[in-house]
Amino acid sequence: MNHRQKLKALLAFAALPLAGRVAAQDFPIAGKPIRIVVGFPAGGGTDTQARQVGQQLGQLLNVPVVIDNKPGAGTMLAAMEVMRAAPDGHTLLYTPSSTLAQLPHTLGAVKYDTFKDFTPISLGALGPLVLVVHKSVPVTSVRELVAYAKAHPGKLNYVSQGLGTSSHMYGEIFCKQAGIDMVHVPYKGANDVAKDFIAGRVHLQFASSSAAVALAKSGEIRMLAVVGQKRSSLFPELPTMGEQGVSGVDIDSWVGYFGPAGMAPQTVARLNEAIGQVLKTAKLKEEYRQGGAEAQPSSPEQFAAIVKDTYGQWGSMLQKIGFTKL
Repeated sequence: MNHRQKLKALLAFAALPLAGRVAAQDFPIAGKPIRIVVGFPAGGGTDTQARQVGQQLGQLLNVPVVIDNKPGAGTMLAAMEVMRAAPDGHTLLYTPSSTLAQLPHTLGAVKYDTFKDFTPISLGALGPLVLVVHKSVPVTSVRELVAYAKAHPGKLNYVSQGLGTSSHMYGEIFCKQAGIDMVHVPYKGANDVAKDFIAGRVHLQFASSSAAVALAKSGEIRMLAVVGQKRSSLFPELPTMGEQGVSGVDIDSWVGYFGPAGMAPQTVARLNEAIGQVLKTAKLKEEYRQGGAEAQPSSPEQFAAIVKDTYGQWGSMLQKIGFTKL
């Protein structure tokens, strides 16, 4: 069973009600806001998704929901903020898979333990990373890109949102697997990445699906491939990296909700139920799809299994290419 099939299998029963749920007696605390911490500036895809859910979540739970943007250190600052919070259900982390499944393998500065310091609550969205290039690069496929890079060693650059992030790691893996030489250009935030990318100052990026959709609307960017075991329903016309001759660039990406360690099971169940209810609405599903993502709830147990599986995939891949922590 490949990684994509595993992910689908883990989600097979996500739409079914969980048995044995007990309503939490002390959650939510009347009048106390729920804070959803996002490790990116306002306006990006992850931030937008959190706000779309937060609005309806507040109505369901009858408490204010605020989005707290804590960009920096490749989402580590946001993760640390939530790790240190009280486990009362009023501080949540909405973050991509890279934060807890990939960064612990790539950055020595990571000070949290994925499995001891957080409580998985629910998957939120699926969306592959997409390899995008500026239109000034004369290629229309990954094979053409590899050929062009080999003919012009060191002339192309690829951009990331920081050292050790997924966009950086996929660039590293791509270079090693394809036998090409490109220059890594790290940035601190998505907004600066988008500006320079659209202006043609950088050449290519492994972008989140939501960022890829936004970049493509500029008319300056071409999408070449998706990262994953299979093609995405969001971009059915785009082949995978593997289909175009580059193996190993295939770990599926997701975004999900976590709380601090030590949350009461009743609180986790109530949050999971409410988040799932929002994610299943037709309005929310369409909003996500328009933004380049697929709304996807799960049970806490299913989400914990997905986190563990993705964590293991990153560890195996980085060991395979001989990567050492930065």
